[in-house]
Amino acid sequence: MSGRSARRERPLEFREYHTPTNGIFFIARRRLLKARTPFQKIEVFETDSFGRVLVLDGLVQTTENDEFFYHEMLVHPALIAHPNPRRVLIIGGGDGGTLREVLRYPVEKAQLIEIDAAVVSAARKYFPSLSSSFLDPRAEVFIADGNTFIRQSDERFDVILVDSSDPVGPATVLHQKDFYGHLKDRLEPGGIIAAQSGSVFFQRSQLRKKAAFLGQLFRFARFYFGPVPAYPGGWWCYEFLSDRVDPVRPIRRQPPAGLKYYNLEIHRACFARPGIFDPFSERGRR
Repeated sequence: MSGRSARRERPLEFREYHTPTNGIFFIARRRLLKARTPFQKIEVFETDSFGRVLVLDGLVQTTENDEFFYHEMLVHPALIAHPNPRRVLIIGGGDGGTLREVLRYPVEKAQLIEIDAAVVSAARKYFPSLSSSFLDPRAEVFIADGNTFIRQSDERFDVILVDSSDPVGPATVLHQKDFYGHLKDRLEPGGIIAAQSGSVFFQRSQLRKKAAFLGQLFRFARFYFGPVPAYPGGWWCYEFLSDRVDPVRPIRRQPPAGLKYYNLEIHRACFARPGIFDPFSERGRR
């Protein structure tokens, strides 16, 4: 018997810093993917608490165990508020989760524009519960820059969903006023835009800037909120934008079956503004 003790493998630890002194960490069982694309670094981890975790440029994008909070809240407030959503556009969302939620409705076509083909490939391999939506015949997946697409397209949509990364790198432009102006040009009359907007706790200054220009562009520009345990602060902000549809009006349709978080009670509650948001000019103009 050797006198040497067995060497323990060093645990695979992931850390995402939200400030220089704060963030999220987990110990991964293993790293399933590590790749560099022309756009970003892609990693997939296997964890105990979150299941598989997709990380882009060191930032958690989606996890198997909590993704439903984010995807349901991004999609269903807009899809349930629109009286007849037939054509839907998704900017980003290469993991397939937003597309999956859209396809719960009897839409005619759902187009997804993802800039990085490697994200779609990683989702197909490691996140089948999300990426199975790519196989639906109503889905069209294009590898393209969302900003370029929206400027060049002449198509119109009932609902546009912006499932973007944080405003860094290639996603920066997807958080700017000019981009939202082009999105509005692609809406059918009575159309709705919903987009992820960031952390209520850590990104309030960015949200204030967005609130200012969104209120200039849309009659109804409202923020709404929901939990996402793996995201900074655990409480996430979204935008509901329309010139004709007020999201707080009574809704008589029932959401699709099988949802884990969203329901009509959540819909009514999520548009209530926390006091910390009082300075935001997000009230619909009448």
